Amino acid sequence: MSKLNIAVAGSSGRMGRSLLAAVMKDSALHLQVALEKDGSPYLKKDISALISIPSNVIITDNFSTALPGSDVLIDFTQPEATIKHLTVCRANGVKMVIGTTGFSLEQKNMLKEASKDIALVVAPNMSVGVNVTFKLLDIAAKVLGENYDIEIIEAHHRHKVDAPSGTALHMGEIAAKANGDNLSEVAVHGREGITGKRSSRAIGFSTIRGGDIVGDHTAMFVGTGERVEISHKAGSRATFTNGALRAVHFLGAKDKGLFDMQDVLGLR
Repeated sequence: MSKLNIAVAGSSGRMGRSLLAAVMKDSALHLQVALEKDGSPYLKKDISALISIPSNVIITDNFSTALPGSDVLIDFTQPEATIKHLTVCRANGVKMVIGTTGFSLEQKNMLKEASKDIALVVAPNMSVGVNVTFKLLDIAAKVLGENYDIEIIEAHHRHKVDAPSGTALHMGEIAAKANGDNLSEVAVHGREGITGKRSSRAIGFSTIRGGDIVGDHTAMFVGTGERVEISHKAGSRATFTNGALRAVHFLGAKDKGLFDMQDVLGLR
């Protein structure tokens, strides 16, 4: 069986470096392209400048010419960059594993439209453990229902630019859907001053930013006399990388369609 040719976007970032190393170590994958944004000090250098693995892959920002020939692009960048990459991937039949968060509704619709032509795995969190957590959260929300107040707490490193995290928002979406609600109508982001009585249908979000926290998420179901907490704490980015590679292998047998990690892991 031939190897899948892989391209990695955002190669010099922490996730990018982790992905480069993981792809290089996977015997079923071939790292074909390492992509970086214009102006990066790593452009035209070998990826050994980023990871301690010898290679002849040169880092480039010439996305439109470098990408053709790849089977899958792994993209953990920013929404605007991912959408630009999506256009090139769609035109060249390149599948995508997307871990980017913070998409607008319009951008999400663009992903759906592109999935008519190429296969996409789009997930706010690629961690296998987090996606099992999503499943447990869905079960808890359906069973506990409106009798328990739902609060979601997340913590990340000081460099994270969006809040709440995509993972926290997805947790909220799962809980809201289980209760027959739309998250945008019941979400409460932070509290200060005299806020009044809590709505029974509200889903609260609390955000922490500091240091080098990789990613902590907790969903609290608070009832009268008891509290149920469902938590996931990431100690290494390897957990996201491993999930992303599982998504890559999953796409090997797909031609088109929009999938997430629940599909990849068979949790539907």
